[in-house]
Amino acid sequence: MMIVIENDWLKVEISPNGAEVRKVQHKKNGLDYMWTGDTAYWGRVSPVLFPIVGRLKEDGYQLEGKTYEMSQHGFLRDVEFEVAAQNSTEVSFRFRSGSSYLHVYPYEFKAIIRYTLMEDNLIVGWEIENETKEEMFFSIGAHPAFRIPLLENETEENYNLHFIPAANKNVREYEIENSLIREKGVVNDLSSIPLNDSLFAHDALIYSNIDQVTLSSNKSNHGVEVRFDGFPFVGIWSKYTDGKMAPFVCIEPWYGIADTYNTNGNLKEKFGINKIEPKEAFRTEYIMKFI
Repeated sequence: MMIVIENDWLKVEISPNGAEVRKVQHKKNGLDYMWTGDTAYWGRVSPVLFPIVGRLKEDGYQLEGKTYEMSQHGFLRDVEFEVAAQNSTEVSFRFRSGSSYLHVYPYEFKAIIRYTLMEDNLIVGWEIENETKEEMFFSIGAHPAFRIPLLENETEENYNLHFIPAANKNVREYEIENSLIREKGVVNDLSSIPLNDSLFAHDALIYSNIDQVTLSSNKSNHGVEVRFDGFPFVGIWSKYTDGKMAPFVCIEPWYGIADTYNTNGNLKEKFGINKIEPKEAFRTEYIMKFI
């Protein structure tokens, strides 16, 4: 059963499975912004990636002398959350791991995912609490997919990606090959990229030190603005098949990234990894504005 929150601008449907946003309808313009989850392309809509983002080299890692297996993007996107609190415009979902996943991730933790509406913005808050007696190493990321085109008289080529880099930091670009990453170097001018079918021929576009990405139509001006100040990475992805991109684009703010080619497999030394002290919590948020 979907959980619904709404205000005068937006109506949002969220599944307790994965605490995943499945639908965002704009009441003032009548548009549905989220991807439909059509399995012919990609069956998800906005999964939360945890405790890894992307793929591990050989789908595994080492920690304290033990080897663990974990598939791409981790397991939190497939667990059943409980509703911790809810009112008309806000809902919090909670999941406590207990000992359920110690065979793949040797930490006990609590995850809270909070959705709050403010006018035409959906604020997404994450809280991860370390419930073990040791430092906890983790990654977490968003993977929302936005439907394009939004209007019948548009095509994907009417849409552009616009970037706002973080102040006083170098934007770096990364490439993916066989699901692992390599740094390509500093990007000196990243302001706007037009969509076209070949853009995702080599998988996702990945950058560091970006604060905002906007996907919008140059024909209708409709689109979505994703603001994620302080996130170290962002991925932009659409499924690419037979020379065509899928009818959606994902804008993915990440605290973490896939393994590099030269990784030694030690989770504590993984590129982009984060840590939480015992009994402490990691908190952050990002904002999606529907235009």
